[in-house]
Amino acid sequence: MIATAALDRAGVRTSFRALSLRVHDPINRPATMLQTKPPLTIRLCQPRGFCAGVDRAIQIVVLALKKYGAPVYVRHEIVHNRYVVEGLQSLGAVFIEELSEIPAQHRQSPVVFSAHGVPKSVPADAQARNLFYLDATCPLVSKVHKQAMRHQRLGRHVLLIGHAGHPEVIGTMGQLPDGAVTLIETEADAAKLVPADPQALGFVTQTTLSVEDTAGIIRALRDRFPDLHAPAAESICYATTNRQEAVKETAAGADLFLIVGAPNSSNSRRLVEVAERAGASMSLLVQRASEIPWNDIGAISTLGLSAGASAPEIIVDEIIDAFRQRFDVTIDLAITATETEDFPVMRVLRDVELTKADMAFVNGAA
Repeated sequence: MIATAALDRAGVRTSFRALSLRVHDPINRPATMLQTKPPLTIRLCQPRGFCAGVDRAIQIVVLALKKYGAPVYVRHEIVHNRYVVEGLQSLGAVFIEELSEIPAQHRQSPVVFSAHGVPKSVPADAQARNLFYLDATCPLVSKVHKQAMRHQRLGRHVLLIGHAGHPEVIGTMGQLPDGAVTLIETEADAAKLVPADPQALGFVTQTTLSVEDTAGIIRALRDRFPDLHAPAAESICYATTNRQEAVKETAAGADLFLIVGAPNSSNSRRLVEVAERAGASMSLLVQRASEIPWNDIGAISTLGLSAGASAPEIIVDEIIDAFRQRFDVTIDLAITATETEDFPVMRVLRDVELTKADMAFVNGAA
């Protein structure tokens, strides 16, 4: 099946599945420069970067600023990426951790809940304070909340596979009464679990986990509890799976694999691990081109490059440009999936026009 092909600064954006497209980049360079720069092939993953849930969450903040004006308060980082957060701050967003931080004179300003989801206590607190809130929880995270509540409604104790302290885990556990959920982080946790009723267990997972690690934990649980009930649909989101599969396909033989993402981004950290397991000689997480450890890289001829679901494409472009300054770059792109998901914003914001210029701070100039 033919997909539309389009070129941008980073290379070809869409193509045939499993077709490797190479874009040589000698444009407007003097011959002497081409001779002095060593060749470098960049294996650029696609899909990469923003998922539909992240894109929606950022749009919600931008549209709220356009409709209601600054300040718009955001509880927790809207997504785990400092570049995005700082860009929204420059537009008038104010980031807080607790609703009590909103000054009395700004209680009429909107407050946005992050894409990771929140416990039920947070909107209840907002209502008690008479705050106007916009819930930017990713629809796929909301689906996990519903799956967990369904397990509990059917009399099952809920096992949540995830990482302690992650906002998504806090939000999911906060959908149910105390004691109704047990967090399972590892296969060792699965091995020592002693449930009250081994035949009344149901599991859900954090959406941004390693697919392989999660499968191992589920196997360990099923070995001990054959009656374990799965969620009605897969909990790990499509974007997490797609980005991990793309990295797997491109990592073998790479001298270096860079993942664009923040240290507190669960899905970005998982991509670093996937690249290492799939055969990259070195795998690193970077937030900006300025973090590339040039002195540690040494001589390389093949670079793998991807971005976590909360990392903007403009930073991918920035990193490619940094390598172009030092290498004669060829972009080698193989598509592993095509994503068409689009999550609409809530109805109250749909009367506001969102332009390309509004999102240029993360997507780059049109």
